[in-house]
Amino acid sequence: MTTIPRPHNPPPALLVLIPHALAVLWLGLMAGFFGTYSANVNLAMLQMDGATYATVQSAFNRNVRHALFFALFFGPPLWCALAVATAWREHRALWWRLLAVVGVAYLLGIVFFTQQVNLPLSYTTEAWNPQALPADWAKVRDQWNAANLWRALLSLGCFATALGTLVGRLAGRGT
Repeated sequence: MTTIPRPHNPPPALLVLIPHALAVLWLGLMAGFFGTYSANVNLAMLQMDGATYATVQSAFNRNVRHALFFALFFGPPLWCALAVATAWREHRALWWRLLAVVGVAYLLGIVFFTQQVNLPLSYTTEAWNPQALPADWAKVRDQWNAANLWRALLSLGCFATALGTLVGRLAGRGT
């Protein structure tokens, strides 16, 4: 009679997985937000004249500042931190280390980058008079678009990595 070997690491309890799953969900939502903006909105805005661009981009920038967006934007590193903190005893597992890296990468590469690059460009755009644009308005638009593309790619990478860590964790391999 053959016996089936039991895995060394049983699957984690559902309650412990909630912060990890929420980190993946929040990262996916932000990757979708930045990706949609880069792949659709920015491309459409390239077809607009300067006055229309200044008006619409300023409206987008002002209207994205609300509690739900802030919760989604700042949530991923918090959920990652909570997920790794609640699973501290697994800190040697690859999934744990990768998820910690994802949280730090998002914090530095999205949150800090946004503060240092996108927000100053957004404030510049919001200060424009659409009827008297500065000569370099298209350069500022292109800088903002490039910075948002960076956020889209990094957030997609963070999401894919976090999803892989959750799948690996559930599979009990820790990868």
